[in-house]
Amino acid sequence: MKTERAEDKMHLDGKRLPDLVWLAAAAMISLLAANGTRISAQAAPASAPASQTAAPAASTQPSATPASATDIVGTWQGTLHIPAAASHPQIDLRLVFKIAKTGAGDLKAVWYSIDQSSQSLPVATVNFQDGVLKFAITIVPRSYEGKMSEDGKSIAGTWMEGTTPIPLLLERANADTAWAIPEPPKPMAPDANPSFEVATIKPNNSGATQLQALVIRGRNFITRASSVEDLLSFGYNIQSKQIVNGPPWIGSDRFDIDAVPDAEGVPNTQQIRVMIQKLLADRFKLTFHHEQRDMSAYVLEVGKSGPKMTVDESKGQLPGLGFGPGSGGITLRAVNATMADFTGFLQVLVLDRPVVDRTGLTARYDLQCTFTPDDSQFNGHPPRVPDQTDATAVASAPSLYEAVQEQLGLKLTAEKTAVDVIVIDHLEKPSPN
Repeated sequence: MKTERAEDKMHLDGKRLPDLVWLAAAAMISLLAANGTRISAQAAPASAPASQTAAPAASTQPSATPASATDIVGTWQGTLHIPAAASHPQIDLRLVFKIAKTGAGDLKAVWYSIDQSSQSLPVATVNFQDGVLKFAITIVPRSYEGKMSEDGKSIAGTWMEGTTPIPLLLERANADTAWAIPEPPKPMAPDANPSFEVATIKPNNSGATQLQALVIRGRNFITRASSVEDLLSFGYNIQSKQIVNGPPWIGSDRFDIDAVPDAEGVPNTQQIRVMIQKLLADRFKLTFHHEQRDMSAYVLEVGKSGPKMTVDESKGQLPGLGFGPGSGGITLRAVNATMADFTGFLQVLVLDRPVVDRTGLTARYDLQCTFTPDDSQFNGHPPRVPDQTDATAVASAPSLYEAVQEQLGLKLTAEKTAVDVIVIDHLEKPSPN
């Protein structure tokens, strides 16, 4: 395996609680932005003209319908200027909103942040009345309200980036003025058995006590402050208690990894797991064997009322999962996630024991649930719930177990069951490069 130098998120603390990224393709644009303050997905710069991006499919071309102050249907676009802060310079993002009508005559919409991704995300609610457009996005905490101009060609309003208001002017687009939606990245061949052709592993001396990032950007695999325990947990889809006989440093020593696969295209989740497994064997000299042991676990099942999640229709390669501030607690959000993705996220980052999926659900879902973490979760370091003033105080969110049942239609219960464990036979620290 060749090695060379490279440079470059999953935060639990900060001035504002940022979204926590588990695994996300560049398509999962909003889960890769920490409340608009850190942008992880990479694409053409905001100043790039539309001619430099791929032409959209015919179905995305805006209507030639003349502007009307009474008709909101069509394509609207504008540049969001996220103000500079201590952690980043000003960020300019081109946003595109496509508003249409359902068969019943109701409004529906999707939106794109085309300087981050080609992936569309749903707008949860759309309302246009008396010249005022309002919409809310729930998969990430975003909303907009603006007043249409008298000629029907523009809307001046305010975009809420989490809790931060930002002015946003939207203009009605036509076939000549519309910004092109970038082509989605091509997936890796489903039968590919990739390895990391290039991998740089560096010690992380930041003092972080938890994984800070595990993301895919295009073909690039990136981790920040990952321990070998973290890599094993994700690579083999297990919880830390399923790893036994490891050396004392397996969970404390942390590494930054930048790697590139030896196959073209964006890998799927299983292909990423395979590459991590190979990396652990090659660079950390990992050998182990499997055993079955009875231990305390959580079991995820469908509740009596059935699932309350939205089936994702994006057909993306990878899921996006993360955390952000929620009403009275923190909100877990997922895009394009299977139940295996969801349970893996819970057992690796949130809960203190394995999670067994018994839902029988096979689709990919968009979901969110807001809960108040307890001290047993997040390895004893739960994210800080945002401070509330008397003016903004709301009731505390329920526990994770109540939220999963009430908001997702699932049930998470404790149970002792047989689970697979990895018994470490040999493990070394990687040589620096």
